[in-house]
Amino acid sequence: MQQPSPIMRFFEYAHLPAPLNEISCEVYKLAQEMEMNLTDGPEKSAGLRKLLEAKDCFVRAAIKE
Repeated sequence: MQQPSPIMRFFEYAHLPAPLNEISCEVYKLAQEMEMNLTDGPEKSAGLRKLLEAKDCFVRAAIKE
């Protein structure tokens, strides 16, 4: 079994309060799905990086509400 991508640690969400936890959990599920089902490579890395950027945006949007 291959090692998880190092970026996966940034998708952790247990430390966040609700509803930030709930938002991050949904993005984590998608990241985990991509991590498990795609082969390693530059496109997977770029996709996970962009997904992490999106998660940060979603969390910031929830903070402003």
